[in-house]
Amino acid sequence: MFLLPSLVSTLTVLLLLSTLLLAATEDYYNLLGLSKTASDREIKRAYRTLSKKYHPDKNPNNSSAHAKFVEVAEAYEALSDSNLRKIYDQYGHEGLKQHQQGQRGGGGHHDPFDLFSRFFGGGGHFGHGGGQRRGPDMEVRMQLPLKDFYNGRETEFTVEKQQICEDCEGSGSADGVVETCQKCGGRGAVIQKHMLAPGIFQQVQMQCDGCGGKGKSIKHACPVCGGARVVRRPVTLTAVIEKGMPKGTRLRFENEADESPDYVAGDMVLTLQEQEPKLGEEESAKTDGTFFRRKDNDLWWKEVLSLREAWMGGWTRNLTHLDGHVVRLSRERGQVVQPGQVDTVKGEGMPIYHEGHLHEHHDGDEFGKLYVEYMVVLPDQMEKPMEKDFWALWEKWRLKKGIDLGKDSGRPSAAPHDEL
Repeated sequence: MFLLPSLVSTLTVLLLLSTLLLAATEDYYNLLGLSKTASDREIKRAYRTLSKKYHPDKNPNNSSAHAKFVEVAEAYEALSDSNLRKIYDQYGHEGLKQHQQGQRGGGGHHDPFDLFSRFFGGGGHFGHGGGQRRGPDMEVRMQLPLKDFYNGRETEFTVEKQQICEDCEGSGSADGVVETCQKCGGRGAVIQKHMLAPGIFQQVQMQCDGCGGKGKSIKHACPVCGGARVVRRPVTLTAVIEKGMPKGTRLRFENEADESPDYVAGDMVLTLQEQEPKLGEEESAKTDGTFFRRKDNDLWWKEVLSLREAWMGGWTRNLTHLDGHVVRLSRERGQVVQPGQVDTVKGEGMPIYHEGHLHEHHDGDEFGKLYVEYMVVLPDQMEKPMEKDFWALWEKWRLKKGIDLGKDSGRPSAAPHDEL
């Protein structure tokens, strides 16, 4: 009589644990970021994206990413099969589990790496397995204004590349049936005899014209790729430009080059180049940043002064930097600026980028120097009264403090040449 309540309690706990375990299993549609009305193409596209994102080869020593990779494969395996999807929609994870146990005698899911290789070719891993063929890398260039190198940004870019056909999953067959070529027996090549002379023959190995050297043949070609197994389509990727990255930086996108069922895709390499400066079309985009020039971690700026400003001083300039903050340039009255003189402003150059990560092992931001070179503009001509007054003033101070540059230079004597 006393065992019955205990037994009921135990069964209740087990039932509760079972319910919690099933609830903890993420819904397959949510896992793939899809709605329950998603089409087969949307399911394939979601699997392609997420399997590459969580692949263990791209996330070493990351157990959570590996688990996610397996879960994504399980979700695709269930939803890509119309029969399994119907069972899952009606009975959920538990109904699908019972069906799979009945079909496989209690066995688990297929190897997620085998499933992955059907989409990306070469094998289940990103080119790390022995003897796997790897495709060539793809080189892409991107032009960026200096402002983006200074401030950093995320930017999307679109390139057209070869992709495995999603409709036939790279088989080239509309019905998924791929047969061994009868002409070459699957070797992709045939031996042909050529008579060189009476009784003398030469054997030449040539590509099989029946299968195009593939060793496989299909009866019903995929209507999308025409049996080629691959298509050319645009793909959009996101590049992260960190502050201070040097010109010519190469960003590597693993396995984003041309795809093929016959090999593992190579890497896409994006080279960052500095765009030729130009004035912004919108008023908000018109900053002084158009006229900066970069050299490594430093910036160069040319500031124009009038003769009066260079000689007499008493001027101020507000220079708008690449991120919008203001750098003030000035001279007190009586301070002279020589043509071509260069001032150094510390901490106003480019952010210093450290390989691998910006400011790694450093406290706070670090910047290079800003070099300001002064150019003095002389007036084209002077009105006669101004010229008279200026000449009289010049003569007064020349006689008092003038220096004979001709005599100091050691050149043959000529017309007087002196300056204050």
